[in-house]
Amino acid sequence: MDPTSRGRGGEAEGRATGHLSALTLNINGTERALTLDHRTTVLDALRLHLGLTGAKKGCDHGQCGACTVLVDGRRANSCLLLAVAHDGARITTIEGLADGDRLHPLQEAFLERDALQCGYCTPGQICSGVGVLGEAEDGFPSHATATATASTAPVTAPVALDAAEIRERMSGNLCRCGAYPRIVEAIGDVAS
Repeated sequence: MDPTSRGRGGEAEGRATGHLSALTLNINGTERALTLDHRTTVLDALRLHLGLTGAKKGCDHGQCGACTVLVDGRRANSCLLLAVAHDGARITTIEGLADGDRLHPLQEAFLERDALQCGYCTPGQICSGVGVLGEAEDGFPSHATATATASTAPVTAPVALDAAEIRERMSGNLCRCGAYPRIVEAIGDVAS
């Protein structure tokens, strides 16, 4: 076997063993038809096959959040998602949050609050933050949500995003530089 065909998710290896699937992903509002090895993750499809390098490969185990994207409006670690299992999904990456030249309000807040240092985790932090804003608006409680709100009755009203609530909801996104206080402030600015 050709040495270049070895490795996780290798196209040549997939062709050789017949493990390819045709699928369509809606990436940032554009339908993209792909033929991928069954083992290709959404993260690798974005980075290697579509040239969208905003989502970063940090740990490749779903532990750091650097690869966070929005899948059908909910945040997810793209390194853990098999692309073939998401045929037809709407995926929004950091590249798709802006409206033309106008940044998403959370992107603007990150700049205003200086909520980044090296910037490696920033795309995942921002996508996760957008997901947090949506979850809170839809009334999904977290572990930090007040007991009265997090009762067994379904929550229908938006959840208020104070600093403790934001920290809890963003706990799956790690920042090597320690920009957490500014990240919480940026999300808080947009939430209010």
